[in-house]
Amino acid sequence: MIFDDNTSAAALYGEGDRNLRILEQELSIEARARGNEVRLVGPAAPVAQARKVLEHLYGRLRAGDVVKSREVRETLRTLTHQPNADLEDVYEDVLADVGARRRISAKTLAQRRYIDLMRKHDMVFSIGPAGTGKTYLAMAVAIASLNRHEVSRVVLTRPAVEAGEKLGYLPGTMAEKVNPYLRPLYDALGDMMDYEKSMRLLERGVIEVAPLAFMRGRTLNDAFVILDEAQNTTSEQMKMFLTRLGFESRAIVTGDVTQIDLPADRRSGLIEALEVLRGVDGIGFMHFSDADVVRHPLVQSIIRAYERRGGGRRDVPRADAGPAPEAEPESE
Repeated sequence: MIFDDNTSAAALYGEGDRNLRILEQELSIEARARGNEVRLVGPAAPVAQARKVLEHLYGRLRAGDVVKSREVRETLRTLTHQPNADLEDVYEDVLADVGARRRISAKTLAQRRYIDLMRKHDMVFSIGPAGTGKTYLAMAVAIASLNRHEVSRVVLTRPAVEAGEKLGYLPGTMAEKVNPYLRPLYDALGDMMDYEKSMRLLERGVIEVAPLAFMRGRTLNDAFVILDEAQNTTSEQMKMFLTRLGFESRAIVTGDVTQIDLPADRRSGLIEALEVLRGVDGIGFMHFSDADVVRHPLVQSIIRAYERRGGGRRDVPRADAGPAPEAEPESE
């Protein structure tokens, strides 16, 4: 392979040719770089796969993106699951209207399907382990909808449930008491827009971050509503939330059924909702697996290790399963 720009080629190889070493390790080939030329040696199929990865990442570099080892692994994983995938289509900047400080796009085929699902349905349930982009992408789609004037406000909410430890009575006002539970939502928001703009929108109520208990009695019209950590809702809370949706509104419900922090005698409202709402027209369901994790590679290994030991609570029905107990694709 010969690249027409030495600087971009060097960035493609990575420090100490680290990205090429990843291709060698994952595909069992040889990848040797000299200047703007790369020689790939090995069986035809993995060499073709490596070439496709390098061509795609080089194009992203030339377009101004940053390519690190994570992008190499993610692109390889995409091709492993779907060898004929159109990488340009998968990684298209489908969230350009977010106006974020950096490019936001799908990292995997599953994430691209998730974005498409959110565009086509007024209500979407997204279930999967940590690190699959469930909440982050939902917030990105919400901000993009706000910028396109498809909705007039964005409401972010989650149940205030302690994760395995008793925090006791927190000092301060009500807002200060619940703020620790909502911090992850503020962090994601801060990653998508500058601090001053986010503060202005929060002060004006265009973007609202609130605990789930504050949703009772409200009707949310012309809004994009996201319920995060839904596995920690009770049946009553979930029903309450789902019936808040007003005219011209959309809702995304995200959760990880392996991290339920409710008391053992309380059933998750998310699991119940998946059973009750199966087959309801207009509702989309997205199921991520550990193969879709886009955090540090160790996160995938950790999730799988806990599942092997039986530490995860996986008694979740596949809402898209249908009546027959047949095996299904992991995401749809």
